[in-house]
Amino acid sequence: MATSRRGSDPARLHRRRDRRVGRPFPHRASGRRGMRRGHQRRSWLPRMALTGLVAGLLGWLMHRMPPETPARIYWPWLAIAGGALLLGSAVVGWNRYIASSGLVGRWSRRSRRNQGVASAWAILRVASRWAVRRKAAVLRPSLGDAHWWCRLLMPTRELATPLARVGLLRVWSPIEDVTLRIGGPRVGKTGELACRILDAPGAVIATSTRTDLISLTRACRERLGPVGVFNPSGVGDLESTITFDPLSGCEHPVTATARAADLLSGVSSPGRDGEREYWAGQARRALASLLHAAALGDASMRDVQAWVADPDTAAVEVQRFLRRSPEPAFESDALQFLSTNERTRSSICASIMPALGWLMDSTAAAAADKGDFDVEQLLENRGTVFMLGAEDTQTAPLVTALTGHIARQARRLASQQPGGRLDPPLTLALDEAALICPIPLDSWTADMGGRGVTIHIAAQSRAQLRQRWGDTGAAAILNNAATLLVYGGTRDVDDLNAYSALTGERDEEVPSWDPHGDLHTTSIRRVPVLSAAQIAQLPARHVVIIRRGMPPAIGRVRMAWTRSDVKAAARATSRAARAERFELARERAAWWVTAAADELAATQPRLAPLAARIHTAAQLSRPVRFVIAERGSQPKRGR
Repeated sequence: MATSRRGSDPARLHRRRDRRVGRPFPHRASGRRGMRRGHQRRSWLPRMALTGLVAGLLGWLMHRMPPETPARIYWPWLAIAGGALLLGSAVVGWNRYIASSGLVGRWSRRSRRNQGVASAWAILRVASRWAVRRKAAVLRPSLGDAHWWCRLLMPTRELATPLARVGLLRVWSPIEDVTLRIGGPRVGKTGELACRILDAPGAVIATSTRTDLISLTRACRERLGPVGVFNPSGVGDLESTITFDPLSGCEHPVTATARAADLLSGVSSPGRDGEREYWAGQARRALASLLHAAALGDASMRDVQAWVADPDTAAVEVQRFLRRSPEPAFESDALQFLSTNERTRSSICASIMPALGWLMDSTAAAAADKGDFDVEQLLENRGTVFMLGAEDTQTAPLVTALTGHIARQARRLASQQPGGRLDPPLTLALDEAALICPIPLDSWTADMGGRGVTIHIAAQSRAQLRQRWGDTGAAAILNNAATLLVYGGTRDVDDLNAYSALTGERDEEVPSWDPHGDLHTTSIRRVPVLSAAQIAQLPARHVVIIRRGMPPAIGRVRMAWTRSDVKAAARATSRAARAERFELARERAAWWVTAAADELAATQPRLAPLAARIHTAAQLSRPVRFVIAERGSQPKRGR
């Protein structure tokens, strides 16, 4: 009983708890003293400012005293001292505010306040509608001389596109920025990318491996300008409404060189080792000379394929065509290819032939028929071109060549406009860009934004980017993208850790409890703002937004099929289809009614007037209701 009384004594228990709590944390007092000394070192500046303010007020009060007051003679010195102290404290304070330590301190405090994610003020300052409109004159050079009220009334979608909604705010991306969205299959990339096509103020080039983008956006884009389809793979049994001959423009040496690089990039694998780069360069030189010769000699791409397959037979004809070239170096390049040893020539042919493999497909060959694609007219009419391709590499060179042709023509036209930008801009919506359109995105993403070409990229993973453009190219694309949208569902640990590292770190409080349930202390540890598991488990239609100049945020993207304009276009299409079916049924019914009336008139001559009226009513577009009564009754038109 005595033992239990000693254990339940409150004083003894309190002393034991004090010893138990105090021993493990001997550093607490010293830490408080250090914090006190740091606070004292930082508090001299407000004291200095307060001293200057008091001195200035005293000087002003002394100046207001009667002239016979003895202390009045000191007011100028007090005023000067107070002003100097206030000015000095202002200069030191501003220097602290703009210095590196001040910036880091403010960032740390903001991170602690907002758990490391973007606050409403950060979104308003960097990615809001107001932030985008401040750059209206730069984004659209045509607005430079416009009145302020014209810029005020211009819709924001003419200057930027809304990417996602964070709470009640929208995150906007200016038309000069590159956006990259990464996510696995069926997470909503295509539905979100379709919104970028619908919001584009100018011409659009859209690539995809399926017909989803066409079905979602075609009806709405037709209201803005002409819509064309380039489908060399025959995806979805859609016919190509535009054609592109890879030889168009190749009579110019520069165009022939660029076209050869585009065709070969559609089948080449990344790599910068010396041997691979050597053979790629030899293939570019040979193919460029052959394309140039075919354009000068009015030949076709099948002739180019035949020249590559049998160089010995083609030597004389190619030389004859290249003598018309203004650049003699092309003839020497062709001779070097045609007259080299068999082993070297076979290696070069093996690099060129896959770029011409699409000629074996009749659908692709029909899409590459004679004709010059007018890029200037496309930009002027704000048209839309959908490029469809299968996941195989057979037609990828043709799609890459057309995309490269449009981009280079757009760059040339931009250099001729005020500000060096296209106005309105050209939008490249590249869905599954690594599969069907392996254009040099590592360089385009760094250059095209300043020329009025907006690039929106959709890929499945960082590994897919590295597979197509190599480690260096994939890193360049990620660095050049102003906004990165990361969808959930990723299972690659390296990718998840990379995205988690991009979100940064935040301070997390870790409480420590004693065995009796009392709080010992609270420590601080650094943890990722978003862990890899949190990114992998994002809900549907939610993305992690990693934008330049702004902390990360979690937003909700909008799918194209939920938009009111897409729904209205779908309803209009459905009504038109129903009206067409009704018209077909009405024509069939009219034919049967007139046939029955003719047969009735033949058997009953007295009903011939009624048969004639039936013939007349069948030709009318409005339905007619007849009431057959006694002899002499007339047909009555109903509702």
